[in-house]
Amino acid sequence: MSVDGWNTVLVLGGTRSGKSEFAESLVGDAATVRYVATSANADPEDAEWAARLAAHRERRPGSWTTDETADDPRRLADVIAAAGPNETLLVDDLGGWVTVLLDPAHQPADDVATIAELAAAVRDSEARIVLVSPEVGLSLVPTTPLGRAFTDALGAANRAVADACDAVVLVVAGQPAWLKPAAATRPASVPAQAGPAPAARPTNQVTLARTSELEAPLPDVLTPTLPATPGDTNGTAWAAPTMALPMVATGLVIQPGMELPMPDEYAGPQAGDRLATLDVPGAGLGVLERVVGFAAATQGTPTPTPWTTVRVLLLHGDHQGGAAAGTVAGESARRARQARAGRGALARLAAESGASLQVVDTPSSAPMEHEPALHHAAVESSLRYGWRLAEEAADAGVQLLVLGACGAGTEAAAAAVLAATAGAEPPAVLGRVVTASGEIDDAAWMTRCAAVRDALHRTRRSPRDAKDVLAELGGGDIAVATGVLLGATARRVPVLLDGPVGLAAGMISRDLAGQARHWCLLADHGGHPAVRLAADVLGLTPLLDLRLDLGEGANALTALPLLRSVLALAAALPVHPRLGGGDEDEPDFTEPEPAGPGPTTSEPDFTEPEPAGPGPTTSEPDFTEPEPAGPGPTTTEPDFTEPEPARPEPTTTGPDFTEPEPAGPGPTTTEAAADPSGWRAG
Repeated sequence: MSVDGWNTVLVLGGTRSGKSEFAESLVGDAATVRYVATSANADPEDAEWAARLAAHRERRPGSWTTDETADDPRRLADVIAAAGPNETLLVDDLGGWVTVLLDPAHQPADDVATIAELAAAVRDSEARIVLVSPEVGLSLVPTTPLGRAFTDALGAANRAVADACDAVVLVVAGQPAWLKPAAATRPASVPAQAGPAPAARPTNQVTLARTSELEAPLPDVLTPTLPATPGDTNGTAWAAPTMALPMVATGLVIQPGMELPMPDEYAGPQAGDRLATLDVPGAGLGVLERVVGFAAATQGTPTPTPWTTVRVLLLHGDHQGGAAAGTVAGESARRARQARAGRGALARLAAESGASLQVVDTPSSAPMEHEPALHHAAVESSLRYGWRLAEEAADAGVQLLVLGACGAGTEAAAAAVLAATAGAEPPAVLGRVVTASGEIDDAAWMTRCAAVRDALHRTRRSPRDAKDVLAELGGGDIAVATGVLLGATARRVPVLLDGPVGLAAGMISRDLAGQARHWCLLADHGGHPAVRLAADVLGLTPLLDLRLDLGEGANALTALPLLRSVLALAAALPVHPRLGGGDEDEPDFTEPEPAGPGPTTSEPDFTEPEPAGPGPTTSEPDFTEPEPAGPGPTTTEPDFTEPEPARPEPTTTGPDFTEPEPAGPGPTTTEAAADPSGWRAG
C-alpha cells in the first residue's frame, strides 16, 4: 500500500455517475499516466457513442499515454503485470473489457479464468492502478440471455478485482462513498469530483464547513540529528519519523477578503525604542534591527526571544512542459527522498539548527502553456491541505516555519504568477538556467520563457483572481504554499520565506488575506530576479545579500543562527548606564591609585594619583588647589593657590580638582600657617 493510503483502487458507479471524472482526479498528481482503454472502437454510424469516446480523450492531459486492449481482452492482465513501481495506470473501464471478452470473436473463452488472471495481476502489481467499472447490479435483471451473461460476468469481475484492490469507492451522483477501507482511513488529498470549485460563502470570515470528504494524513515530521563524525562511536544516526499527524473531518472555505490577525502594531516600535537604550559598544544592529522589530510584533512583546522551535516545510511538486526545460528528470524526487532520509544539505542544516523537517508531496502540475496547471477542485484541496500543515505545526508548538520547495519548473511557474499578478515581463524575472556541470543553458531558458508567454496568451481572457491564477499558472506547490501562509497567519506563526515558490505564494495570499504578508520574513533574495520583484511588491526587504544558492529552505536555515543571535543579544543586553542601567556591584570607571598612602574618603567620584610623601587624612575632599612654596593664607575656600613644596598638605575641604604640588614645604592646616618642616604638628 502506498504512503497515501492505497496503491490500487476500484471506482464503481452507475451510468453518468461521475465515476470516470473521479478516477481521473485520483491520478491527477502523477507526473505521467498510462490510460488503458478497454472498449472497442466506436461504430462509425453511432455518433453518440463516438462523441462519448471523444469527450474522454479530450479530458486527458497531454502528458498521458494511451494503451488499447480491445483487440485482446487477455492483454489487460499482461499490461498490469508488466507495469513498474513508478508507473500509474488508469483502466477505464471493466464494463467495456467484459463486453469485448464476451464478444463472439473471442469465443470460446474461459471467462472465469480470464477474470482470475486479471485479479491476480492487480493483486501482485507494484504500480499505482485505478480501475473504473460500472455497477449494474442495482438494476433489473436483464430479459435477454446476452444481457444476463454480461451482468453475471461483470459482477464476477467487480467482486474479484475489489477483493484484490487496496480500496474500493462507489460514486453516486458525483459523491464518493468509500467502501474499502473504512472511511476513517481514506486519503482525502484526492478531490471528491472534478468540477467547479464550491461557491464561496457570503462572509469575510474564515469559516469551517463540515464535509463528507475526510482529509488525508499529513506527512511525517522528521527531527534530523547530526551524523556521527568519523571515529566517533557516540554519535547517533539520523532520527526516524517522530510522529504521524492526525486526520480531521472538517473543510475550510478559503476565499478573498478573509479577516486574519495582524501582528502587534505597538510591540514592534517599542522594541525599536528599547534597542536605542541598550548598552551596545558600537552603533547598533544595523539592518538586523528589523529582525527584532518583526519578532516583537509577531510575538506581541517589546522584548522578543529567539525562536527555539522551528519547522521546515519542503514542498515537492513538479511542473510539466516547457516550464521544466533544462532540469534533470527525477532530480527533484531524489532531493525529496534525500531529505526524508535525513541526508543532504537541508537535513544537515536542520540538524544544526535543531529544526524539524517535513517533506510534503504536492500535486503535479500540467503544462501551463497547453492547459490549466491544476483543476479548480485540486486548488481548493491544496489550499486546505497547506492550511492544515500550518495548523498542525502551531498545535505542536512551532514558533517559526521555514518554507522551501524542490521541483522541476518552479521558477517558471513563479514567473508566470508574477506576470499575472504584478505585470512583470517573464524574461525579466526568469533566472538563467544552469546545468549540473555549471554551464549556462540559454536554449532551456528560452524554452521556459516561451512556455510562460504561451500560458499568459492562453489565459489572456481569464479572470485574474487568486484561485484562477493558481489553477491556470501556479500549480500544486504554489497552491499548498499559499495555504501554509494563510494557515500560519491565522495561528500567528511567522514564516521565513526562501525562494520563488514562497514569494509567489505571498503574491497570491495577499489577494485572499492581505494580513499574510505581515507575518513573512525574507532572509536573503539569493540573487533571484523573481524573488527581488515579489519582495519589492510585498514590502519585504531582504535582511542579507549573500546570494546563497543551496536550495529553497537551505538558504534560510543558513541565515537562521544569525537571526537567533541577534534576538538573543537584544533580549540580554542591559540599558546603558547613562540611561539608568549598569552593574550595581562594580563602579563604572576607576582610575589607578598611587603607590603611597592617600586619602580615605568613603565615596569618591574621581581620584587623581597622589604624591609619594605622606598626605592629609581628610574625610571627603573634593578639590585641592596647589599651595605656594612658603607659608600662605589659610582661607577655607580660596579661588587659587600657588604650588606647594614636596610635602603637600590639603588646605581646603571641598575642591573638585587637585593640582600638582611643588617640591618645597607648604602649610599643613587650614586654620594656621604651615610649619616649615611640612609635617603635621603634634
